[in-house]
Amino acid sequence: MTTNTKKLNFNNSGYYLIGLFIVAILGFWPSYFPKFFDGTGDYNMYFHTHTIFNLGWIFLLIAQPILIQKRNTGLHQMFGKATYVLFPLIIIAILLLTHHRIPFEKNPLPQALFIPFKDVFVLLVAYGIAIWYRKDIDIHARAMIATAIPFLEPALVRFFIWVLPEGGIRPYQLTVAIMDLILVGLIIRERNQKKGRWVFPLILGIYIFIQARIFIGFKIPGWASFVEWFAALPLT
Repeated sequence: MTTNTKKLNFNNSGYYLIGLFIVAILGFWPSYFPKFFDGTGDYNMYFHTHTIFNLGWIFLLIAQPILIQKRNTGLHQMFGKATYVLFPLIIIAILLLTHHRIPFEKNPLPQALFIPFKDVFVLLVAYGIAIWYRKDIDIHARAMIATAIPFLEPALVRFFIWVLPEGGIRPYQLTVAIMDLILVGLIIRERNQKKGRWVFPLILGIYIFIQARIFIGFKIPGWASFVEWFAALPLT
């Protein structure tokens, strides 16, 4: 007797990713958006471009699967080509903002800069997979969904900072748990699929390594030298 496994698609993922947009707005609302709208904020262009490009990416993550569901392949392909421009701008904006904030960092630079650079690394891996397998919808869709995780983390952390009482659950630890549970849930959800199942385990493995580095504090060879080199660059 054979069992037919229904193929899992991600055409509805855009509706779920609206939650990412809501979390991003809520997470950054107290510290950024009101001050932006009323003109009281002292944020410079590095903050603004970073915000605009990130929100643009979230918009694309929401729109693309919905366009596929609506069979609007023309607009889907146009947005897909737009990522060739938007994605490098996101990476550049992260690097410039990170470099700009170096003089204001209170923690040692190897520790402080690990956070934004690990986001860059995850984004490069996920987007690289999505582009390499752009003609394989099973892998491409999973990799594009994986690019949402680096945007979820800072928004969730800031949201929990504002809503959780001091001295209770730590915002970053709770965020890490939620992120890992989302990836584990996706892995379990697609356990019977035949194609593309390696994407989410790969991303989870990368995050487990990153989280171990943050919580345990083991050294990565060459990282301190790289940070020193990056800090010395005349970028901002």
